[in-house]
Amino acid sequence: MWEDRGAGGQMMEMGQAEQMMHLALAQALLAGQCGEVPVGAVVVAPDGQLIGQGYNQPIARHDPTAHAEIMALRAAAKALGNYRLPGCTLYVTLEPCVMCVGALLHARIARVVFGASEPKTGACGSVIDLFAEKRLNHHAEVVGGVLAEESAQLLSSFFAARRRQTALA
Repeated sequence: MWEDRGAGGQMMEMGQAEQMMHLALAQALLAGQCGEVPVGAVVVAPDGQLIGQGYNQPIARHDPTAHAEIMALRAAAKALGNYRLPGCTLYVTLEPCVMCVGALLHARIARVVFGASEPKTGACGSVIDLFAEKRLNHHAEVVGGVLAEESAQLLSSFFAARRRQTALA
């Protein structure tokens, strides 16, 4: 069984990561049902409590920053009454982009767990790895590939359906 030393050296078994990623996938399904790119995210406090969740909403909100990660961070910050989220873990179905990694850095997230890699805009190693940039003042542990197939399939299905709609129009 896969296990990882998370923030503070805590042991995290794959089962826990998968459980949280299933919650993020549920958020991604909500995005897809709204016609948004199906990406979902949740934020978990160091004690394991779910404190934030969100899904992609840039179209509905007319807001280019309304990515799943940002929505989950906003909810978590509100829940804690603080814009800093030290010790918290973000679970997201797709590798975060540069904008989202910037927000995660500012929030002082301790750990990022993502599902599918994003070869076009991924900022956790696919295109660039901002968390590895030594000149930045905060770094988070990054774990990728948790429920990657499920996350990728959700995205593939969404874009295949969109291509079919475009072809019929």
